[in-house]
Amino acid sequence: MSKISKVVLAYSGGLDTSVIAKWLQQTYDCEVVAFTADIGQGEEVEPARAKAEAMGIREIFIEDLREEFVAEYVNPMFRANALYEGEYLLGTSIARPLIAKRLVEIARETGADAISHGATGKGNDQVRFELGAYALSPGIRVIAPWREWDLNSRERLLAYCERHGIPVEMKLDGKSPYSMDANLLHVSYEGGVLEDPWAGPDESMWLRTVAPEQAPDEAAFVELDYRRGDIVAVNGEAMSPAQALDTLNQVAGAHGVGRADIVENRYVGMKSRGCYETPGGTVMLKAHRAIESITLDRELAHLKDELMPRYASLVYNGYWFSPERLALQALIDDSQQYVNGKVKLKLYKGNVIVAGRQSDDSLFDEDIATFEDDAGAYDQADAGGFIRLNALRLRIAAGKGRK
Repeated sequence: MSKISKVVLAYSGGLDTSVIAKWLQQTYDCEVVAFTADIGQGEEVEPARAKAEAMGIREIFIEDLREEFVAEYVNPMFRANALYEGEYLLGTSIARPLIAKRLVEIARETGADAISHGATGKGNDQVRFELGAYALSPGIRVIAPWREWDLNSRERLLAYCERHGIPVEMKLDGKSPYSMDANLLHVSYEGGVLEDPWAGPDESMWLRTVAPEQAPDEAAFVELDYRRGDIVAVNGEAMSPAQALDTLNQVAGAHGVGRADIVENRYVGMKSRGCYETPGGTVMLKAHRAIESITLDRELAHLKDELMPRYASLVYNGYWFSPERLALQALIDDSQQYVNGKVKLKLYKGNVIVAGRQSDDSLFDEDIATFEDDAGAYDQADAGGFIRLNALRLRIAAGKGRK
């Protein structure tokens, strides 16, 4: 292996990546390039610049990727109604390919030999970062410190920081913080007491949602305008993708919408318990299915539902840039050409209730669907022959004594 002279590090300025920056400098005797992405994590990213400079890092990239994140990653995923294992809205998963893409782009721009990330050797993120990087830059070298060093606990990381004078924000009780990930779509929480699936999370943990019991006693109504499967306006106000998601986060979070407590199956083989806050995404999924319910052909809608678990697994497992995900996306995006119109939702104490949907492209025909006189629009006598033909195979089998 050739010597590494420069590494691009996905750098947040937090505990793990602060240690990694120093460790890379010491272990590989290399120059570190810091890359910090603002993908809506809800905190200032500029302080990372000062932390990086204090560690002797000269090349620092701090980029606002919120609009790209929602427009090119979140929205395509919600067109698919993606939900992993029936519960997880993939908030962490969907951010990783964008970060991987920028890591390899910055490596090219700066002439770096390798990229590095702070994902542990037990988690999914190492797979997502690296599959994305290799798909876009086959020859890139990846340094994953958690698979190399002996700093294999948060306590050891904190001790390393103390030895090397690396400032780390701590809780008042001095214990390690939760392992958290945040972006414009969600906040995730793992570790600590959450490692016991029986133990409930402390109420003070949640950052973006109020407890449903503490939510307002009066419901809020939200109207969303859709164009080709994407939200283009909230309550009649045109918004960019990131603006729309941010607005829904605030409104839904204030009404206790979007909490999830999940035990999921990681790609690396173990089960993992995590808590997630996805207020805006919870609304988006419900609303998108509502607008599709009146605009999509039945068999196309059913086909999408059959493909969705596979699509969700591809996102979860890190195959965003794979040919199969891209092919599925092409089909999904083509299905959205008539997914236009409005959805009205009622938000009340943790619940998202569809209150109405309308579209100029609706396939719902009231003249046919009515229980009143349909003036001959539907001949009910036709149903008899339809049923007999569909029952033919069942009648033949029953006649042979088969159960």
